[in-house]
Amino acid sequence: MSEVSNAAQQESQPARTGQRVDGEWGTPGVQAVCRALLEGLKVVLGEKLAGVYVFGAVAFPDAAPTGDIDLHVLLNGMLTDREKSGLQSLHASLAQAFPPLGGELDAYYLLLDDARRTTPPRHQLWADVVDVSWALHREHIRAGRCIVLHGPDPKEVYPAASWPELEDALHGELRYVENHLGDYPDYCILNLCRLMYSFETHDVVVSKAAAATWAYETFPEWRRHIETARRSYARQATAQDKEFMRSEVTDLFGFACDRIRESRERAGTE
Repeated sequence: MSEVSNAAQQESQPARTGQRVDGEWGTPGVQAVCRALLEGLKVVLGEKLAGVYVFGAVAFPDAAPTGDIDLHVLLNGMLTDREKSGLQSLHASLAQAFPPLGGELDAYYLLLDDARRTTPPRHQLWADVVDVSWALHREHIRAGRCIVLHGPDPKEVYPAASWPELEDALHGELRYVENHLGDYPDYCILNLCRLMYSFETHDVVVSKAAAATWAYETFPEWRRHIETARRSYARQATAQDKEFMRSEVTDLFGFACDRIRESRERAGTE
């Protein structure tokens, strides 16, 4: 705990981003927990720490509120049992020292050599976990939608993704949505907006918030659904809102699948 508390108070160099030229990112709370994580990683991993990249919602200035912080932690070698134990203790300490954000650090530990490949990498802390959205994550990071806390320019590490790779990953996202419609209807509604946008435009580097704005203007018949999901993400949803999303998300999923199929037919990829 003391290492985490001390790390939070230490000065750090400004994080680097690709397209965010003003250098501002996240909230002060997000920045504090990320700085503390970085200092803890240096203690646990030493020279084995090759890079730390924050991506996802916090890397978009227009992003909707998010409950987690996505990171890649790149490693110069395999983790020892002692290092794995140290990382688990670090995350537990951060969860106590920085509630609730400390418990929402979604850090994916991967080998630097694996990060240089197009094959989805295996998680080095949890051996049964593989990043099935690897192509999408690479594209976001290479486009500058990441914060470099430690390590080289991401373009020197992550390979570019082809459209077939991206399309396959998008279909994986669509399957995930289908399997969790009743669990996270607000997430599913906003992610369906993003999936429709990406299949329509072949642009995958977009936040859920921006894609929701596009869908709100493009599909006026679904505006209530989108607005309700936005309120839910802002933690302003009523019980009636939640019931509405649960009862309607399946219909939106069907519409999105039809729209995606039409987009692929127009592009000649169906």
